[in-house]
Amino acid sequence: MKNFTIIGGGLVGALQSVFLAQRGCKVTLFERRPDIRNTDVYQGRSINLAMSNRGWKALQKVGVEETIREIAIPMYKRTMHDMLGNLTFQPYGKDNEAIYSVSRGELNKTLLQIADKYETTEMHFNARCLNLDLENKKVFFQNDTTGEKTEHNYEHLIGTDGAFSAVRHRLMFNERFDYSQDYIDHGYKELHIEANDDGTHKLDKNTLHIWPREDFMLIALPNIDGSFTCTLFLAWEGKVSFEALKTERDIISFFQYYFPDLIEHIPDFVQQFLNHPTSALQTIRCYPWHYKDSVVLMGDAAHAVVPFYGQGMNAGFEDCTIFDTMMDEFAGNFGNLFEAFGKSRKPNADSVAELALRNFIEMRDLTADPQFLLQKKIEGWFYQKHPDKWIPLYSMVTFSDLSYEYALNKGDFQNNIMKQVMEMPDIAEKWNSDEVEKKILSLL
Repeated sequence: MKNFTIIGGGLVGALQSVFLAQRGCKVTLFERRPDIRNTDVYQGRSINLAMSNRGWKALQKVGVEETIREIAIPMYKRTMHDMLGNLTFQPYGKDNEAIYSVSRGELNKTLLQIADKYETTEMHFNARCLNLDLENKKVFFQNDTTGEKTEHNYEHLIGTDGAFSAVRHRLMFNERFDYSQDYIDHGYKELHIEANDDGTHKLDKNTLHIWPREDFMLIALPNIDGSFTCTLFLAWEGKVSFEALKTERDIISFFQYYFPDLIEHIPDFVQQFLNHPTSALQTIRCYPWHYKDSVVLMGDAAHAVVPFYGQGMNAGFEDCTIFDTMMDEFAGNFGNLFEAFGKSRKPNADSVAELALRNFIEMRDLTADPQFLLQKKIEGWFYQKHPDKWIPLYSMVTFSDLSYEYALNKGDFQNNIMKQVMEMPDIAEKWNSDEVEKKILSLL
């Protein structure tokens, strides 16, 4: 029986435990936080997740897809709110394709419960990873509750301990380990829309709501209890920024001006704004993702991205899918497996990081631009007519398992075509004409 130690009991660590346990491996999981199955308060980031094809594929592979669908809400489109409260809509795909809003905490709890059902799985919480002895294959912990220090011998160790990974931190001291951490100029703060008295949602629950305001935005995703989780993405400093919102009057003026149709649903928005923390957003890149045949990184520990494409969790779950497939391919040769896994996933991790950064501009600014919405409408129309010749970038990323690297490159190629199409005279009047169709076909 192969023995795996997993550092980090978040989403990717919990799912990876299920994959390995189903193979009959001995899994010992360590998590820094308390066991979230025993508390109603989730202590990690709570930005709602947008589950899409890659995530569902991983869950399906271990047979837990239907269990997770019970705590997921389909969102079929974006709903954009302008400053007058007017709404515009943009479908996510075709034939009722949807992304799914899932509570990070509820998903994490459910995956831990599933993993813990296997007799070969052992879990330890309040276990802060202090260091690794790579040569002797030892990992050192301190219990955050009791202060007790312990050590654990590992055979193969998987670091799934997030953006501030202790496992990756140890690998950074190895020669030729590349690492970068880039913060964007915007932070985020969460607000909460309570459910109606009868438990229903105050806004359309089957859509992702966006209040695009050029340099910043607010989004709202539905929860199964009738509430919404809202996230304000705003610059740290500047004329319109978190820094500028110092007093209650500042906050009231800001929300009344930019989000007048929202504040009626959040009567205590000032108190929420003052009491909820403001957090940073960063992209993390590193390489190599492994050390010999003993340590490998997955998920945010290897490739943390900003949340604007909704692919952070999906990319991490895809790591689990790819790793599981490669375990068969390499049949116990873990040195080659770990190296090949990193080489395979690194270009895709870099590509999804780039896509996520670009999509922030799209969501906060372009979704309010009529020309952008027209371009997306043309792409959707052409996609319906020629699905063998054109797949919109969003569909490649969200509704397929085409590699992120391929999607990025193909998306750039298609966008160059659309730039020429949008320059056609009277394009708004003839966007779905034979002339436009022939133009795109000729450029392809």
